[in-house]
Amino acid sequence: MKVLFTTSESVPFLKTGGLADVAGSLPIYLKKEGVDIRVVMPLYSKIEEKYRRKMDYIGYFYVDLGFRHQYAGVLSYKYKGVIYYFIDSEYYFKRDKIYGEVDDGERFIFFSKAATILPKFLDFKADIIHSNDWHTGLVPLYIEDFKKGDSFYSDIKSVHTMHNLKYQGVFPESILQEVAGLSRDYYHEDGLKYYDNINMMKAGIVYSNILTTVSKTYAQEIRYHFFGEGLEGIINKHSGKLRGIVNGIDYDEYNPKTDKKIAKNYTLKTIRNKKQNKLALQEKYGLPVDETVPIISMVTRLVAMKGLDLVRATIEELLQEDIQFVMLGTGDREYEDMFLYFQNKYPDKMAARVYFNEDEAHLIYAGSDIFLMPSMSEPCGISQLISLRYGTIPIVREVGGLKDTIEPYNLYTGKGNGFSFKNFNAHEMLFTIKNAIFIYKDKNNWNNLVQSAMNSKNDWEKSSREYIDLYENLISN
Repeated sequence: MKVLFTTSESVPFLKTGGLADVAGSLPIYLKKEGVDIRVVMPLYSKIEEKYRRKMDYIGYFYVDLGFRHQYAGVLSYKYKGVIYYFIDSEYYFKRDKIYGEVDDGERFIFFSKAATILPKFLDFKADIIHSNDWHTGLVPLYIEDFKKGDSFYSDIKSVHTMHNLKYQGVFPESILQEVAGLSRDYYHEDGLKYYDNINMMKAGIVYSNILTTVSKTYAQEIRYHFFGEGLEGIINKHSGKLRGIVNGIDYDEYNPKTDKKIAKNYTLKTIRNKKQNKLALQEKYGLPVDETVPIISMVTRLVAMKGLDLVRATIEELLQEDIQFVMLGTGDREYEDMFLYFQNKYPDKMAARVYFNEDEAHLIYAGSDIFLMPSMSEPCGISQLISLRYGTIPIVREVGGLKDTIEPYNLYTGKGNGFSFKNFNAHEMLFTIKNAIFIYKDKNNWNNLVQSAMNSKNDWEKSSREYIDLYENLISN
């Protein structure tokens, strides 16, 4: 089985969100299972030189976009056994920003078309091309369009994964013919049309053979208005091909036994060493060094979707408890200012770091006791899976992948790997946090909970098998 996986980002080369984690880990597990999978992404100028200088130049081809005849260089790099291809275009990808440029529509139309041409250029007859999010949403459409005049594409099937419906790639209708070179026949309500614009995520939904998203619960949620982000109608129309497969994490990257980014390595058998990370975290962030005080942490984008309005409504009351609170992340100014205000007001209880640093994130996962994710919407979530791996207990809202991966702790049966609350309600969240703090003081129960968390299995083994089954069924039908 041959698969080309198209993505706008991937670790270790470049990351802005969870898609990069998926693109940097799922193909590796699929490769171990015998799938001939290869990955393609743009060659951004921000990719570090240590990777660029080890890439092999393969060749080039040209992509026609309206009146433009654009160069597309092809380089390759092998990462953990998987070949990653990079589409080189200084015109589109030598930029200060990865996303948010005025010509993002043209940039990712170029990449989508180049990624669709790539297997023919390489003579890599893929059985499936797997696209992800809006940036490659046109790939399934290009496959169908190319089939009309090129027999190379006649047997190629497409899978499209929606990682986050919040971002859809909506651009003026004129871009369809003038840049994408696609017929206006695709511009209708059951095609690309979206409020007199085109919608590239919608293209992936409509023209893919199989549509997936990143948790079973989210696959159901997006069929309703609140989570559907205006696409619930077309999703329901194509619900027969919709599947939910929960994401995993790379257990080599996130491993408290071998992690070089934390202060002291540990396993479940040496869990006492976890407290050394707590002490190191307190010292690094200028908090009183005290192993008995529970640390609640957040590593997050500071946006409303992450449930920060619930935090804002209750943080004053929460900080009256005997706790410490650590936050790492950037985002909307109102939330950055909120955390900085409470850091100044409660310097012995709050440490707000309004930036992102991967090494510090690892130390927070290892050094905290409780990890807070009160999301309004969360397609899958990666942070709760990482915190489980490090024996840091998640508190989550029962939404999307958070609901699928966190089982609420039952004090009487001892079952569960975290805490959860159902409604988007600030005091329901606060009650859940206070309950966790109460159980934290009972060391026997807390140790059982930590054991359950660390024994949770959230690598890609099970989910990669689900993808393989999906691929095989698609090819055979």
